[in-house]
Amino acid sequence: MVDVELLTPEAIATAALDILDAEGADALSFRRVAAALATSHTTIHRHVGSLDGLLDLCADQLAADLPQIEPALGWATATELRFIALYEVWIAHPALLTLLRGRPWTGPNMLSRFVEPALRSNLETGMTPTQMIQTFRQMYLFTLGASLTHATYDSRQARTIIAALDPNDFPVLSAHLQLIAGSIAEHDVFRIGLRNLIAAAENRLTGS
Repeated sequence: MVDVELLTPEAIATAALDILDAEGADALSFRRVAAALATSHTTIHRHVGSLDGLLDLCADQLAADLPQIEPALGWATATELRFIALYEVWIAHPALLTLLRGRPWTGPNMLSRFVEPALRSNLETGMTPTQMIQTFRQMYLFTLGASLTHATYDSRQARTIIAALDPNDFPVLSAHLQLIAGSIAEHDVFRIGLRNLIAAAENRLTGS
């Protein structure tokens, strides 16, 4: 049995993430995490409380790796770097993202390293409190949606589905099969969309 003093939240999260990243969402259980840590599943349950508690623990451990963005970079650059970093964390751990089902990441690392700096940056660039939260939510939800799509999208399957369509019924889909089914990498689509959101927010501030 593992020394109880070594059974830290970090150790539990690391074991769970290793299982998720190697074997996928269906492989995660208290028993699997317990086996990896040479302890009992009841001990793991006592530490995290529930499966959601375990997932939240994993999420906040990943959030600890989000970078501190230098405010002197300017709002647009800092915002782009901040949300790209979040996107890259999420797409690197698709099984966790899938299990969380869009539930907000609200652990202390996420709040201190991402949410608070992002909101403060929005205010400091001249947004009203309402604009501050609306802009944040738009970019957060866009990043979440893009990350979930990245985690589940299969361009080969999309190509097969479109190729089977009757061109008479679906002329646009059929004519643009290669373009629609993945000629642009998902991460490039995300970056373009994020920059569009940033530009739109800047335009609202300047009235242009």
